[in-house]
Amino acid sequence: MKRILIILIILIILTNLSCKKNPETYIEHLNGYWEIEKVILASGEEHSYNYNELIDYLSVSDSLKGFRKKVKPLLNGTFETSKDAEQFILKIEHDSLNIYYKTDFSSWKETILQASESELKIINKDKNIYIYKPYKAIQTN
Repeated sequence: MKRILIILIILIILTNLSCKKNPETYIEHLNGYWEIEKVILASGEEHSYNYNELIDYLSVSDSLKGFRKKVKPLLNGTFETSKDAEQFILKIEHDSLNIYYKTDFSSWKETILQASESELKIINKDKNIYIYKPYKAIQTN
């Protein structure tokens, strides 16, 4: 009976260990145009966004350095962009993928909770969660 119990406990522990998400797999999904869909504040209050004038463009290199830039989609399928960009470095720490931003005026950290083809979730130091979806151009046909 003790052996069965020990085997069962080991199986449960191994199952829990194998279910942990590998934050390294998030990196491949970061590049591209992301549109804010919803913000969940630390208080639990939610704000949904049906339309966004500006979207985020993220670019990550093989060296885990990159930048984030606000761009404005135009009706002809191109983007209007400013020269401003927030440089960042990605670091895997304590089973999390963290983004460290640095500008001339500030530096801060955000943590990626989820990144896939269809969704990007980021939490900031204030515990606000930002949920993004891939940007899809508006069809005017």
